[in-house]
Amino acid sequence: EKIRLSRVAKQEGSYYVPAEPKLVFVVRIKGINKIDPKKRKTLQLLRLLQINNGVFVRLTKATSEMLKIVEPFVAYGYPNLKSVRELVYKRGYAKSSPGKQRIPLTDNAIIEEHLGQHGIVCMEDLIHEIYTVGPNFKQASNFLWPFKLSNPNGGFRPRKFNHFVEGGDLGNREEHINALIRQMN
Repeated sequence: EKIRLSRVAKQEGSYYVPAEPKLVFVVRIKGINKIDPKKRKTLQLLRLLQINNGVFVRLTKATSEMLKIVEPFVAYGYPNLKSVRELVYKRGYAKSSPGKQRIPLTDNAIIEEHLGQHGIVCMEDLIHEIYTVGPNFKQASNFLWPFKLSNPNGGFRPRKFNHFVEGGDLGNREEHINALIRQMN
C-alpha cells in the first residue's frame, strides 16, 4: 500500500510522506536504583513501576517528551498488529474498579461490563481500539493492567544499558520492538 501511494505521488510530481506511527509500546528495562525524582515520577505516570512492565502509549508531543526523559530506563517502539494481539491475548489483565484487582481477560463479559459504553464489547474490539489508537484509546489502555513480561529469551544484549543504536537495548527501536516483544512474551 505504501509503495503504491509513493508511486502515485511520483507520477503526480509530488512526494509521499508516510504517516507517523501513533502507537508506542514502552517496556521498562532498568531498575529503581539512582533515579532522580523527575524520572521516577515520569515512569509512574507511564505506569511502569517494575522491571519488564510494558504499556501502550499514544504518541503525542507530550508523551514523546516524557519518553525522552525516561529513555535511559526504557525500550520503546512501534508494535504491529500481531504483537498487540499476542500481548492482549496472552498477558492481558483487566483492572477492576472497586479493589483495583488484576483480573485475567478470559471472558468478553469483563470487557463489555467495563468498556461497553464506549462500544468495545470483545477482545478484538479492544485490540482494534488500541492498534488504531481510536477515540476511546485512553479508556481501553487504562482498562488494561500494565503487561508483566518475562525476561527475554536468550537474555538482553551484552550491553543492555547502552542505547539501541550503540548496540544496547535502551531507547527507541522503532519496528524492532516486535522482536523484543516476541522474546519477552
